[in-house]
Amino acid sequence: MKPLFIIKIGGNIVDDEMALEYFLKSFAEVKLPKILVHGGGKLATRVAEAMGVQQQMIEGRRITDAETLKIVTMVYAGYINKNIVGKLQSQNNNAIGITGADANAILAHKRLAKIDYGYVGDVDSVNTDFFLQLLEKDMVPVVAPITHNGEGQLLNTNADTMAQSIATALGKLYDVTLIYSFEKSGVLLNVQDESSCIAVLTPDYYQSLKEKQLIFAGMIPKLDNAFAAIDAGVAKVIIGNAAVLPDLMEGKAGTTIQYG
Repeated sequence: MKPLFIIKIGGNIVDDEMALEYFLKSFAEVKLPKILVHGGGKLATRVAEAMGVQQQMIEGRRITDAETLKIVTMVYAGYINKNIVGKLQSQNNNAIGITGADANAILAHKRLAKIDYGYVGDVDSVNTDFFLQLLEKDMVPVVAPITHNGEGQLLNTNADTMAQSIATALGKLYDVTLIYSFEKSGVLLNVQDESSCIAVLTPDYYQSLKEKQLIFAGMIPKLDNAFAAIDAGVAKVIIGNAAVLPDLMEGKAGTTIQYG
């Protein structure tokens, strides 16, 4: 099967203009089929505060009420997405910015949980044919973390989960490498020490680190998605620093997720 790189770029990189420029230059130089999924960063919070829309976070997760949904849609699917697309076009990448609502790309349902997260979506399905058509035309999909439920309702959806869902769906057609790139060198034993990056993380090791509370908070959903991707047949999953994207793609940096 042909190789395909699905790369998720974290919000802290999106927030840093110089870091984003550096990453997009490396990303643009990738000549193989690729998809970019981006997070939202802190811009939505700043815009909400400027508009007087109070923001609620529970364990690092945004409560998306009706007004916040309007803001995150404008910021994620609007400014951030088109800013990335424009920068990639300037580097001769024929990028196309989309959300899950475009061409029925990603269907989701409103999250059902003890905590009401509001208009937050969990992915149900990915329109594989749509992504396949874009890739076959040498386009570069740039995916914003907004989905829909098929009944006209937009939903704010975790970008890590979207990347995993797309990788899982396309893993049946491509030899997929899923890369979660952000500001850290990988999964760290000590969050304050970049040199403590774990080279290989297995399920048993992951569980033991969670029990010792050495991995917690925002890293857990990312790793849960990483293992879900491997479990569903994605060829390779790597987590690491966006500044060394070529090394991540070659498995020379970051944390490799694998079984056994």
